[in-house]
Amino acid sequence: MSSSINPPESETQVSQVPARLLLVDDEPGLREAVQAYLEDSNFTVDAASNAKQGWELLQQNLPDLVITDIMMPGVDGYQFLQQMREDPRFKALPVVFLTAKGMKSDRIQGYQAGCDAYLSKPFDPEELVVIVKNLLARQAALRSSTGDGNPDIATLAGQIARIENMLKGKSGINQTPAPIKIDLTPREQSVLDLVAKGLMNKEIARNLETSVRNVEKYVSRLFTKTGTNSRTELVRYALEHGLTQ
Repeated sequence: MSSSINPPESETQVSQVPARLLLVDDEPGLREAVQAYLEDSNFTVDAASNAKQGWELLQQNLPDLVITDIMMPGVDGYQFLQQMREDPRFKALPVVFLTAKGMKSDRIQGYQAGCDAYLSKPFDPEELVVIVKNLLARQAALRSSTGDGNPDIATLAGQIARIENMLKGKSGINQTPAPIKIDLTPREQSVLDLVAKGLMNKEIARNLETSVRNVEKYVSRLFTKTGTNSRTELVRYALEHGLTQ
């Protein structure tokens, strides 16, 4: 392939965490082909043959984006999407619909259901990769514009003060069993522990010897897994549920 499709290694996400995708499709041949193409495009891909299995994988490894077929036995794509949108952890998760139903009315129904992109079968896998990259870039830009990535100094100072107050009064915070089991990777746990100590992204990046962008991605995943929207909420949630010491 040309360099425009597969850039040299120096230009790829060598030092970055590969985006994790969840692919749900009941056609084995298509599922395996799409998974292979996405993995060749430097994504980490979890694959499921139906929505039930897809939902189980969502609980195990939170993806950055979901690609799902619509016409599946049992729970179809619309129902699967509705289930995701009703769960705070997955409410803002980008979703791409793959379907053999390509009529205008079908596309409208897909967007009304809350999907972020709609691709009719048969499709060019390169087009799917472009759609995925655009949606992930939009999510990253949104996080940055809302202050998740680079909040201003006043915001940082306020967050640090509130977190420090929480830590000082930690003994007064009632810890309750987590209502939902939250599986954190070792790196996510490390980031959470450092956030709970009041460290900002640049300091966490130095501590873990990684990039600020990687830290932003881990913090974003922690927000999604815990259903929180700010570092302060994240720390309080972690303390209340014994997720950090």
